[in-house]
Amino acid sequence: MNYQGSYCALITPFKNGSVDRDSFKNIIEWHIKNGTKGIIPCGTTGESPTLSHEEHKLVVELAIEYSENKLSVIAGTGSNSTKEAVSFTKHAKLAGADSALVVVPYYNKPSQSGLKEHYLKIADSVDLPIFIYNIPGRSVVDMNDETIIELSSHDNIIGIKDATNDLTRPLKLKNSITHKKFFQLSGEDGTQMAYLANGGDGVISVTANVAPKLVSSMHDEWFKGNYKEAMSINEKLSNINNLLFIESNPCPVKYAAHLLGMCEYEIRLPLVKINKVNEIKIKEEIKNLSLSFS
Repeated sequence: MNYQGSYCALITPFKNGSVDRDSFKNIIEWHIKNGTKGIIPCGTTGESPTLSHEEHKLVVELAIEYSENKLSVIAGTGSNSTKEAVSFTKHAKLAGADSALVVVPYYNKPSQSGLKEHYLKIADSVDLPIFIYNIPGRSVVDMNDETIIELSSHDNIIGIKDATNDLTRPLKLKNSITHKKFFQLSGEDGTQMAYLANGGDGVISVTANVAPKLVSSMHDEWFKGNYKEAMSINEKLSNINNLLFIESNPCPVKYAAHLLGMCEYEIRLPLVKINKVNEIKIKEEIKNLSLSFS
């Protein structure tokens, strides 16, 4: 499978404390219409830390069912427990996911050797393509280039979601991993264009939750060689990219999705709704971009 273009880190819509299946189905159908290449259920943006194990599995299953093979499904299966990550990845495989996104273990701060053993255990245990998710801002630990390069030798480890904002890394890895195609997807909406210019293959986007057509079109134009048009779209997106991270993700994007009529404005503690000043800023930008859920 070729992982190139716009992938969306999906929100998980809730209603009265439960997963809102109807809204989730409508959201996924909207992505199909708007050119999104794939979806990531149960990532940070999907509030995975507050999903029960049963809800986590349900959200992955629903994402696969509602996609109807029209979108790639990269299931979030990471954990700071290797045993739990193996279990979630096995479930994703059985449910029919195309691949898994496995976050660098958080809180327990493993060494580079520990990171290697963690990923190799998962990759050896489940025959499913795996993306490393490197996000030191949340996991504290940064997987270094040497570890990534070593892990790329495993057949099941096929790429990375890079949320380090180090724009030298995609080119370094591209020049170092030459034995196979190793897909590199940006985890930072604000620098995704620069990431592409330095050797990246696409993005796992938060902004695509509310502006899927703009994000997918930007990548389509880039890979067609229409760089001026891609840069123009990137400029349009620059403000909303920043605003959606004005408070902890996914609080701003949940508010934006609610404004568009996608779902209830329901977030699980310890996350809370954003302040009124930031609500106004997001509302104005949605109007400026003429975004709509249709």
